[in-house]
Parts: sequence; C-alpha cells; structure tokens
Amino acid sequence: MAILIPFGLKMQAQNNTSGNKILVVYFSHTKNTKEIATQIQQLTGADLFELVPSRDYTTDYQALIEQAKKEINADYKPPLKNNLQGIDQYDVIFVGSPNWWNTFAPPVATFLTSHDFSGKTIVPFITHEGSRMGRSEADMKKLCPKATFLKGLPIRGSSVKEAKPLVERWLREIGVMK
Repeated sequence: MAILIPFGLKMQAQNNTSGNKILVVYFSHTKNTKEIATQIQQLTGADLFELVPSRDYTTDYQALIEQAKKEINADYKPPLKNNLQGIDQYDVIFVGSPNWWNTFAPPVATFLTSHDFSGKTIVPFITHEGSRMGRSEADMKKLCPKATFLKGLPIRGSSVKEAKPLVERWLREIGVMK
C-alpha cells in the first residue's frame, strides 16, 4: 500500500529551512525503517512513500536471509505494487531500507533504477543490527551517478523508537532542518 501524505506540504514551510520539496521513500520489512521514515517526515514536513513489492517477503528469518542473498547476488529488482508518479517535483529524496547483506533491500534497487535522479539530492538512511550502512551509500551512488548525496544515517533497528533526537540532530547536521 502506498502512502503519500499530502498534508506534509503544510509542515514543510514550518520545518524545512532549505525551501526544497522533500520526499521520504522507504522499504520496511519489520517496520523499523518505516518508524525512521515517519520520524523524518514529521521533522521535515516531507511527503512519504512506501515501496511495496508485488510479492511479500517471508516472515521466516532464515528463509528471508537466503532469499535476500539470492536476489542481491542476482541483481534482482522485484516488481512493486505501487509506482511513484511526479518525482520531478522533489528536490531532496530520503531513501530508506533495512541493511540486507551489507546493502539496501532489492525493492529499493527497483525504485532507484526506475527514475532519473539527475540534479536531485539523495539522502540514505539504513536500519541495521550491527552492520551500519554497509556499502549502501556506495551502491546507491553507482545506481544514481547524476545525483548529489548527503551523509546518510545508520540506525540500529532495535532502537528506532528512541531514535528521534538522533534523527533530529542528523537532519540539522545535513542542513535539512534548523
């Protein structure tokens, strides 16, 4: 299910000091990345869009890591149930994912290869349980060579509920929020 929050534009004027139109795009398997995406949306007034693969990933951990490994090694880009329209209107795009096998999840690869990010600013954020950003930033830069990248944020999945002060500090550091 796609979530595009139209009232985010009203909040943008209050929190977004750069004057840019901001979008937060994310894939979340266990809701950790969704929690951080929502925090970013609330703090910046961005629009919010969830990437939903056509086929749900399993909830069985062992089966999931095997599937993720196969998909990443095969450079598989799963079809999505939803497609974001109007990406041209955004200047800054936060891209969030869990860290799977040291990079972002395949649905994020589908999104990144489906749009032209020339002249856009991409800001990665990754949830993890010890592997931090892995090679997510480098892999995103390979897929979007004409985009500008700001410093990404790794957040331990087990601490997302308490992460809002860290997210707020990071947004100030990268100049998206005062």
